[in-house]
Amino acid sequence: MEMITQAALSLCAPAPLLAIFLGTVGGVIIGAIPGLTATMAVALLIPVTFGMDPVVGLSLMGGVYSGGMFGGAISSILLSTPGTPAAAATAFDGYPMTRKGQGGVAITVATVASFWGGIISTIALLLVAPVLAKFSLRFGPPENFLLAVMGLASIVTLTSGNLLKGLISGVIGLLIASIGADPMDAYPRFAGDYPELYDGIKDIPALIGLFSISQLLDLTGEARIVQELGADLSTLKNKKLPKGLGPTIARGGIIGTIVGMLPGAGATISAFISYNTAKSLDKNPETFGTGNPKGVAASESANNGCVGGSLVPMLTLGIPGNSVAACLMGGLTINNLIPGPELFTKYGTITYGFILSLFLANIVFLFLGIYLAPFFAKISTAPNSLLIPAIAVLSVVGSYAMRNMMFDVWTMLLFGVGGYFLHRMGFDLGAVVLGLILGRITEEGFGGALAISNGSYSIFFTRPLCIVLWICIALLMLPALRRKRKKTA
Repeated sequence: MEMITQAALSLCAPAPLLAIFLGTVGGVIIGAIPGLTATMAVALLIPVTFGMDPVVGLSLMGGVYSGGMFGGAISSILLSTPGTPAAAATAFDGYPMTRKGQGGVAITVATVASFWGGIISTIALLLVAPVLAKFSLRFGPPENFLLAVMGLASIVTLTSGNLLKGLISGVIGLLIASIGADPMDAYPRFAGDYPELYDGIKDIPALIGLFSISQLLDLTGEARIVQELGADLSTLKNKKLPKGLGPTIARGGIIGTIVGMLPGAGATISAFISYNTAKSLDKNPETFGTGNPKGVAASESANNGCVGGSLVPMLTLGIPGNSVAACLMGGLTINNLIPGPELFTKYGTITYGFILSLFLANIVFLFLGIYLAPFFAKISTAPNSLLIPAIAVLSVVGSYAMRNMMFDVWTMLLFGVGGYFLHRMGFDLGAVVLGLILGRITEEGFGGALAISNGSYSIFFTRPLCIVLWICIALLMLPALRRKRKKTA
């Protein structure tokens, strides 16, 4: 407790507070711009923070991490253009809310959900990090495979129309994910003569194409994004949050924390699992995908819950939960702070100061999101004659920024046109995205598990955590399958 008190006092100086504020604001801006991710920003900050006080440098990077995870929701909600892959699930209900003139409300819901998701995960990081770290070590390739399967099970719940077309959409995504080098033996598949494809299809250009460009093609025949102008955007600041979001947010924060601390899982899986869980447990699941605030709350609380969760194994074991945590570990080691027990004893003031800075970063973006939501929402009321060129430019820049390659821009355009026609034919773009993002993780977990078991499939059914995950998958899928059966009866 004494170290936590000293850490809190160290954050009261002007330099750490300014670092937290600037980092969070910068993270929100970076997260909102498609193609610019928190990973990129934190990686660029590592050499910048070399000469800083460790508490100031880590607070700056922590602010960027927290703000970047929330910022992706802004463009996802207003323009159906996920700023980060983790924000893809937010677009399912966030963008329909914008089309109804409720973009400001959706951003406010995302802000509050992100805040509480971040707070829940940071409390877990602060209080029970060593215990959670030991739990995360019990997850291996078989558990990661089943966790990805749990995310893929969302296809059944996401599909509101023809289930067969939804499943076909998921298979299309999985086939696209198989492009590139085999994760086990590095044999190139379906790459042709394009070396750019050896690493597979990159998520950001594909997401921008499927969500943004396909939506732009739909919007060309309309005057503006908002279809229902009954909402007075200037009064959104005084509107209360929709009721009944508390359990969804709490559940999403817990899911995000647990999934976030598993190496290789990440915010994207947690967002889809949380969204799937919220839809399965809701009394009116058919409202999801049409502008239900619970969909926004579920995905945003989960992906921000990954912030603290991903730092649990990184700080205690030196095993980063995701790419951003890996960059943050670089920020630690550059200051001679080696992850492990000493971080919480010998360097406790710095470590706890970093953890407490995440609380302050969440507070900063909470105020930013709530008070700027009405102004963000006004973007959606601009004429499409202005928005379409602006979104197109952002899409091109965001796709190019990933690897500075025009190949990614052409990939984005190809996915945009393909997504437009798939949507017109009744296929589910959300299921395509699920297959695309989770396909690689599924394949790596499956191959790794078989390598451990010498080709025996029993490994997926004999390990205790695998059995628990099978039960969770069944519990999530049964309600959706029952509803589908009733509809066809």
